[in-house]
Amino acid sequence: MKVLGLETSCDETGLAIFDSEAQHSSNQGLLGQVLYSQIELHATYGGVVPELASRDHIRKLVPLFDELLAQCKIDKSEIDAIAYTKGPGLIGALMTGALFGRTLAYALDVPAIGVHHMEGHLLAPLMGANAPAFPFVSLLVSGGHTQLIAAHGIGQYEILGESIDDAAGECFDKAAKMLGLPYPGGPNIAKLAETGNPNAYDLPRPMLHRGLDFSFSGMKTAVHNLIKDTKGADSDPYVRADIAASFQHAVVDTLVKKCVKALKQSGMQRLVIAGGVSANQHLRETLETALRKIGASVHYAPPALCTDNGAMIAYAGYQRLQAGMCDDLAVSCVPRWPLTELPPIDADSDTDTDIDIETTI
Repeated sequence: MKVLGLETSCDETGLAIFDSEAQHSSNQGLLGQVLYSQIELHATYGGVVPELASRDHIRKLVPLFDELLAQCKIDKSEIDAIAYTKGPGLIGALMTGALFGRTLAYALDVPAIGVHHMEGHLLAPLMGANAPAFPFVSLLVSGGHTQLIAAHGIGQYEILGESIDDAAGECFDKAAKMLGLPYPGGPNIAKLAETGNPNAYDLPRPMLHRGLDFSFSGMKTAVHNLIKDTKGADSDPYVRADIAASFQHAVVDTLVKKCVKALKQSGMQRLVIAGGVSANQHLRETLETALRKIGASVHYAPPALCTDNGAMIAYAGYQRLQAGMCDDLAVSCVPRWPLTELPPIDADSDTDTDIDIETTI
């Protein structure tokens, strides 16, 4: 089955084709993918402007689709199904991909299914060479989400902990803006931190000893006060590097210790980390060291699949399509959509099931 995946939840337009018959090849079933980032468009504003994001998706979807078909060397008539991001995300951006995907599916007379954006991230590591087996603990960490999830199977998710305010990625963006760094904040903070001392400044680890929930709003305030009170924070490259390194280390330390606690409490031995922040090298190295000490393993998505992309949507869609699930002709999106509301996939069931968790627009 060749599944076209469409990702338009925020500021990246991602398309990919997953072929289940090529799943055991070197590319893990991914025939090809294209990705257009709107970073330059939104950099002027220091963050994503929803209306501009929606309009840019409209401009890019058709040319990117044509580019993908050429890359994969197939005709659109060879597509067997279409998966598009149904939520969560920016409603205007979600609607562009949903309308495009549902219309194309109708024209090609193939099934279509709306996919949960975060389930796409959660399952993306299963496309890698070192794919983890269920069950596992997953850390979903991005600009909009910070969640620890016990994954017992596809659609069988238990929230162990989540951010009660800012997500970790959002905190990176805001700290970068305070330091005068361009958007997006995560990669720019990490680059500046390379030459800094992570122990130069003592920043808080919010809620470290209070269960598995996260809170990063206090970290944001602490960085703001540190920059305001530190001489050279606006001009001295060494001071700025130390602030970036200390901030990054504080966030990573918080994430890693919560992950270790989640593994111990759940009794699981595998950790999956997904989402844009999972590409942070300091986070990866610190996690690997910490998990090695407790005999646990950590698994990531392939580098190209860490940020938003169409491949993860195609793969997650394929898993549900082969279980007999598909959407009807209604075009609907879900800006807010808890992972725990997804229907589970019964590996032994081949009966048709309709996904009916939606808000029709």
